[in-house]
Amino acid sequence: MNGRQLRARFRGVAVVAAGLLALTACGGGDVGDAGAKGDGNGEAGAAAARTVKHDAGTTGKVPAQPKRIVSVSVTMTGHLLALDAPVIASQATPPSVITDRQGFFTQWSDAAAKNSVKVAYQGFEPDVEKVLALKPDLIVGASSGAENAEKFYDKLSAVAPTLLYRHDDVSWQDLTGRLGKGLGLEKRASEVVAAHDKRVGEVKAAITVPKQSAALVRDNQSAMTVFTPESAQGRLLTSLGFTVLEPPAGKGQTQGGRSDFAEFSQEKVADTAKDSSLLFVSHTPEEITAATARPVWKDLAAVEDKRVYDLGLDTFRLDYYSAGNLIDKIEKAFG
Repeated sequence: MNGRQLRARFRGVAVVAAGLLALTACGGGDVGDAGAKGDGNGEAGAAAARTVKHDAGTTGKVPAQPKRIVSVSVTMTGHLLALDAPVIASQATPPSVITDRQGFFTQWSDAAAKNSVKVAYQGFEPDVEKVLALKPDLIVGASSGAENAEKFYDKLSAVAPTLLYRHDDVSWQDLTGRLGKGLGLEKRASEVVAAHDKRVGEVKAAITVPKQSAALVRDNQSAMTVFTPESAQGRLLTSLGFTVLEPPAGKGQTQGGRSDFAEFSQEKVADTAKDSSLLFVSHTPEEITAATARPVWKDLAAVEDKRVYDLGLDTFRLDYYSAGNLIDKIEKAFG
């Protein structure tokens, strides 16, 4: 099918879908039945559609048991794979040190291969025609971050019911729970979080936590990012028994009112980190060595006392997979 045919088909789908959306009644609560009737033999469950509240609005006609999900957020794909959701394709980023050759994040690229997940398109803006060609029955994406798809919401909704969620101001566990509820996978979501919690308890009992607080940092060369106790990384370290450094109030710059990190100039490293142990988020070992060799870093107590730790390249955004990898790093460093 060529581009002209795809565009013609998209326009036809858009007209039909717009009519369906106009007829859809919005229900109360996060998830509700869309009025399907059944005879009690289980067939109604497969045919039922639901109304789901998400961060871009309320969507009707969401399949009770979706079979062809396209993810328009590479961040969201890891959460979906952990839920065993039927993801057939995903947005990909340009390949880098944190991705495989396709542009899928390394922490879940093996799971994507096992489930035969294809690259839907590469880039941060949704390629609606390519999504249409995949014939999804549900689209899942982000309403925050670089792959924020809110301005494409209407176009995507014309292809298939679309759910968009923020991932910057919630823990991955909370996001997993919301996705589980929206996709009808509540049981699996509970199992995923329970498995993580069990692992946290095991490692917490096996490690010795340093008496100093932990500064979760990312060196940006011209600046430095400090992750707060409210960040996903901070919450995970707290659950393992660490005291996570609170960045000095009023001295850092946040983005869009976010509470998960603040940015400081390199000259403020000593004032910000103080005597905390330094735990580097999303760096290569070579980058950590280069950062701590700079004049503003090298005299820090943590550097002199060798209290500098590598949390791994995949810890900038946490999902079930990268959270597990971070726990493994903590166990190895402090066990």
